[in-house]
Amino acid sequence: MSHFIDRRLNAKNKSTVNRQRFLKRYKSQLKRAVSDAVNRRSITDIDGGEQVGIPSKDISEPIFHHGQGGTRDMVHPGNKEFEAGDRVQRPEGGSGSGSGQGRAGKGGKGEDDFVFELSREEFLDLLFDDLELPNLVRNQLMGTTEFKTVRAGYTTEGAPSNIDVVRSLKGAIARRTALGAPHRGRIRELEAEVEQLLADGVPEDDSRVVALREQMDRLKTRLAALPFIDTFDLRYQSFTKQPEPTSKAVMLCIMDVSGSMDQVRKNLAKRFFILLYLFLQRNYDKIDVVFIRHHTIAQEVDEQEFFYSRETGGTVVSSALNLAHEVITERYDSGSWNIYAAQASDGDNWDSDSAICRDLLINRLMPLMRYYAYVEITPRQHQSLWYAYQDVKAAHPHFAMEEIAGADEIYPVFRELFKRQDA
Repeated sequence: MSHFIDRRLNAKNKSTVNRQRFLKRYKSQLKRAVSDAVNRRSITDIDGGEQVGIPSKDISEPIFHHGQGGTRDMVHPGNKEFEAGDRVQRPEGGSGSGSGQGRAGKGGKGEDDFVFELSREEFLDLLFDDLELPNLVRNQLMGTTEFKTVRAGYTTEGAPSNIDVVRSLKGAIARRTALGAPHRGRIRELEAEVEQLLADGVPEDDSRVVALREQMDRLKTRLAALPFIDTFDLRYQSFTKQPEPTSKAVMLCIMDVSGSMDQVRKNLAKRFFILLYLFLQRNYDKIDVVFIRHHTIAQEVDEQEFFYSRETGGTVVSSALNLAHEVITERYDSGSWNIYAAQASDGDNWDSDSAICRDLLINRLMPLMRYYAYVEITPRQHQSLWYAYQDVKAAHPHFAMEEIAGADEIYPVFRELFKRQDA
């Protein structure tokens, strides 16, 4: 048998390239495991990793080996019970159970599944694969105020703290070499002349020898006068601030907190909002989240009060839409921010108010929005608000609406709302 061993060095994070190749090859199995994990786990823990088991038969690799070739008769020592053609009896037990732990498999194979650990980033990549935000990052930050400091080569002037010692020393060596080269060459010529005169029998005190030595001393003095490093040699590291376009998004969370919206429905709405927030995090550098709760009146609140406060009374949805419009016009310019909204309700609303909501969305809110998702959390029949929102959907393609009856429908509905659009 021949073995091929890859001895190339890996990076700090082990075999990164091989890991990506593995993720690509078994993407279908991993995506099924991620979908199962979403249904099994709490949405608050959705951004963690996951262990994925892959059947051994799916990861088997082809191997190279040399065949025996020809017909071979082999005699094994210690065989006193069998001859060629004998049939081996079934092991005792009769039920196919072996000596290992656990029950026997139906097919008689007992290999363990391969368990693969997905990191948080890999888990979320697979979770949000094939999803997209409509009009994603269509607006960039106007008048960018964020800059990134980057290297910009070297300069002859700068702060002492930015001196590049190595580059300066290299310049000093090059300068001394260039300026001293003629003197060193002339010194070598004079030394050769002195040696020739001495070889011809001329004494040391001869005027010609003395003159040559004096000339060499003057040249050596000039060489010694060359400074080791000069201000001309100094090089400073140069830096420049490069503007970086930063995409920003604001997420408006609008939820009905009237008496008909119990804690179970609020928890379902919270899971949907968290999924949307995680999705936005992966696509934008900066995200603002605005929480708007409403019953007969609307308020902008913090997250704790948004999800856990209790209210009683009726429902007027238009109050929340009016407040959302005020927040957008005062703090979030639609030319600079990508604005998304998610509304959760049980569908209850005053009949006369549903038409007002429709007009508010069509004429005032939707022209400012990149996307608006409405989820109705109710197992009952639809009421006037649902039918009014159908008119909004017909007028604006970036308005989407779905209904959720239970926790197991949250992720499928989310995928339906944000599935990748065909070109």
